[in-house]
Amino acid sequence: MLNIVFLTNSWLTSFNQPGLCITVAMLLHYFLLAAFTWMCLESVHFYLALVKVFNVYVPKYILKFCIAGWGIPAIVITLVLIINKDSYGNGSLSESHPYSNFCWIQDNRVFYISVVAYFFLVFLMNTAMFITVLLQIHSVKTRTQKTTRFWKQ
Repeated sequence: MLNIVFLTNSWLTSFNQPGLCITVAMLLHYFLLAAFTWMCLESVHFYLALVKVFNVYVPKYILKFCIAGWGIPAIVITLVLIINKDSYGNGSLSESHPYSNFCWIQDNRVFYISVVAYFFLVFLMNTAMFITVLLQIHSVKTRTQKTTRFWKQ
């Protein structure tokens, strides 16, 4: 959906309908944040599958992941709209990008907080999960090598 909204954004902007532009910008922002959120949830699943292999039962696991994957971005979009409903709009109306014909976030602070900071948090989470999984795999490999040496002797 992110790709579809992104590819149709410029065409939909050409209709010069403010409501349509705000809707397209919100959808683009939502699906971008949803993609980041699902990437983070994949790292959590990776962690649970490779580190916490046994005794990990999460009731309604998929439902909880779906609520987080689709709900957290919706909360962020709702907060942006509550704080400043004019955060979304046509890029050609902004002074910093006079020739762009694209519906997106107009306020730089909103962009840096709701996209860049969000991505940075997901990146940190993914990095932490990746390092944890690597350490777990290394420790399993070390234990296996020690056991193999013991049995060879």
